[in-house]
Amino acid sequence: MAKIPITKKGYAALQAELERYKKVERPKNIKDIEEARGHGDLKENAEYHAAKERQSHIAVRIRDLEHKLAEAQIIDTSNFSNEKVLFGATVTVKDTQAEKEQRYTLVGQDEGDLKNGRLSVQSPVGRALIGKRVGDTFEVKTPAKVMEYEVLNICFEES
Repeated sequence: MAKIPITKKGYAALQAELERYKKVERPKNIKDIEEARGHGDLKENAEYHAAKERQSHIAVRIRDLEHKLAEAQIIDTSNFSNEKVLFGATVTVKDTQAEKEQRYTLVGQDEGDLKNGRLSVQSPVGRALIGKRVGDTFEVKTPAKVMEYEVLNICFEES
């Protein structure tokens, strides 16, 4: 199986979420099930059925997180050169049509958060950025139109 790139912060966030599910959410859910059982007939007990459904969601999320962590490969960007865009780069680009600058950090697929400037390398813009250098222009086709960007700056910050 291919490893999935992730930043140190992204890996730590997945680990923290897994710990929260195992140490907080699952034990709370077990108590909720026990409490709901005490309310009588399980066939018509909405609290019990909701708690059992939540138990299923928790188990699925725990398995999903464990799988993601097992397949994750933390990428150390500390030795990367600022010459071209690679995973973990923080890139300033200019939308050439709107003359608007945007700053993105290229992260793993589970770390993407466009509102906070964290762009998945799996996204169309993320894929198009890989390998570009300062001064390069590139196009990204969206359903609405073709966007053109120019790379203004590349740096590698602590991720």
